[in-house]
Amino acid sequence: MQRSFLVFLLVCAGVFRTSAPANDFSSKQTIQTIRGLAKGGETSLPALAKYLGDRDREIRIEAVKAIVKIDTMRSLDPLVIAVRDNDSEIQFRAIDGIVNAYVPGYVTRSSVTGYITKGVRQVKSFFTERNDTVVDPDVKVRPDIGPALAEKITGGNGMDVRSDAALAAGILRASDTVPALEQGLHSKDTDVIFESLIALQKIKDPAAGPSVDFLAHDLDDRVQTTALETLGVLRSLTSADDIRSAFKNARNAKVQRAALEALAMLGLSGDRALFQQYLRSTDPELRASALEGLGRIREPDDYPTLQAAFNEANADWRVHEAAAFAMVMEGDNNPEALGPLQYLVEGFSLKQRANVSVAYLSEVARKPETRAALGKILPDSLKDRKIGILNVLSGIGAPDSIQIIQGYTADKDRDVEFAAMRAARIAQTRSASYN
Repeated sequence: MQRSFLVFLLVCAGVFRTSAPANDFSSKQTIQTIRGLAKGGETSLPALAKYLGDRDREIRIEAVKAIVKIDTMRSLDPLVIAVRDNDSEIQFRAIDGIVNAYVPGYVTRSSVTGYITKGVRQVKSFFTERNDTVVDPDVKVRPDIGPALAEKITGGNGMDVRSDAALAAGILRASDTVPALEQGLHSKDTDVIFESLIALQKIKDPAAGPSVDFLAHDLDDRVQTTALETLGVLRSLTSADDIRSAFKNARNAKVQRAALEALAMLGLSGDRALFQQYLRSTDPELRASALEGLGRIREPDDYPTLQAAFNEANADWRVHEAAAFAMVMEGDNNPEALGPLQYLVEGFSLKQRANVSVAYLSEVARKPETRAALGKILPDSLKDRKIGILNVLSGIGAPDSIQIIQGYTADKDRDVEFAAMRAARIAQTRSASYN
């Protein structure tokens, strides 16, 4: 009897609800209104933006979903507002929507919000894989986007939001987020650290190198190897001693490979003896790094060794690629078949080798004699190789590379024509900073 009376009092006090809230129907009605507005396209954005300030979380979520769905550059204004919402799911959706405006299809293909079904409990696994998406170098991101992302990198509602903001900063090459990314390196969350490192690699600001040094000694393998990779990509010369220490004290082969590759990226003459020591390693990755390092040092006495590795029968393809790169770095720009430059170009036709060929050729193409040789290889190349060379030349911005590219902007093959027009656009943007 006493228990029944207590339940009666609790019901009267509103602790137990025996029926739906009075405003439940109006909330559902508002959500239906929002969904209807989404069908109206960008003209509905001002009306949808008003719902971003609603007290009802579900209404705000539906509003940001509708704004992202409309997907125009005009969506950025309300999304920058939404990213400052206190709710983590709304922050996620706004961050991914901002990226989607610059990378059409991102939300449906590879965003965090694709993992959200109920709340944000299921997004953690998203950050276990590396996302290499990045906007073209000529894409200009609005000046208010970087600060909005930086704010979430350091103060997002939860570590997953901070990781997502760091990921977005890298995809958009938002250079003004570098200080926030450097702060993210000191997070206690490994995903935030990982995404901050990858973002710094994409932005490629060499000044950020020293901020990564301490992570070259991290106890987490993924963090340590990614930090070493980042130091190499940023060509952080002042970090050489930290990288050498990581190599000497490597806990396993994975860390050792990452450290030697980072040293190879620096290409310091003081490491020549170390590279020579690993030329006969049974580990193809260590051997490839050693060959790369010698190629960047460019000591003429090493050329016969590089040539022998290139011609070695049954060697791993990574060894052949690294030896070819090193030979071209040494000045072997012969465009004829069976030469090292042609071998690198052939990599564009093979899925396993394509990314490595892009990286190597993007570096050797900084030399005018190599660009001239690539120009001679282009006419008789297969389509995928033509497109690969055009993409490589686009990153240079030199007058001679632009001239080569323009020769294919009216190519009879539409894919080559499209690649050349894109390459010309990017190269023109690069030309302003070419020296």
